[in-house]
Amino acid sequence: MEMLDIILIGGGGHCKSCIDVIEQENKYNIIGVVDLLENGGKEILGYPIIGSDQDLDNLSTSCDFFLLTLGQIKSTAVRIKLYNKIKSLNKIFPFIISPLAYVSKHPTINEGTIVMHGAIINADSSIGDNCIINTNAINEHDNHIGDYCHISTLTIVNGGVSIGDFCTIGSNSSIINNINITSNVIIGIGAVVINKDGIYVGIPAKRILS
Repeated sequence: MEMLDIILIGGGGHCKSCIDVIEQENKYNIIGVVDLLENGGKEILGYPIIGSDQDLDNLSTSCDFFLLTLGQIKSTAVRIKLYNKIKSLNKIFPFIISPLAYVSKHPTINEGTIVMHGAIINADSSIGDNCIINTNAINEHDNHIGDYCHISTLTIVNGGVSIGDFCTIGSNSSIINNINITSNVIIGIGAVVINKDGIYVGIPAKRILS
């Protein structure tokens, strides 16, 4: 099958992990990375930085597919801004799935989402737009994950969980089954979540901010 050209937006550490997944999936040919203006002319894992945000209009004339490869720890503002810019140019955000992940035949995965190596997505789950399902994250059956969520490394989201938009679930945290987590929530690294709303850390997790 002929590979499709794609441009990556964001050239930090998360971009490197995305590159590895894209190379393993072997569906898209990375033609370059969009990053900060001062990084022009550099390379990331052998792929050239071909412009900054200011060049997106011009770059869109030669490529139909884009992927946000900015990391997401707290704020989603930059990712949202860049997503809206690319959509205004009528371009496409595919979803990317590592061949080393396990994805059921029965989930819904929306545009711009990347599923990293070792992740598991079980039956009847839905994943929103522009999410990061990071390395070895487990997303169990019947879950709903909203838009712009980062389900970080080694996270366990048990069955029947609903997570709102713009959430970050920290590495090695666990979420008990059948609870709802509202939008704009940050779960700290290693937390065990048995409640909802705000920012949680610790075992069991305690809310420290709302």
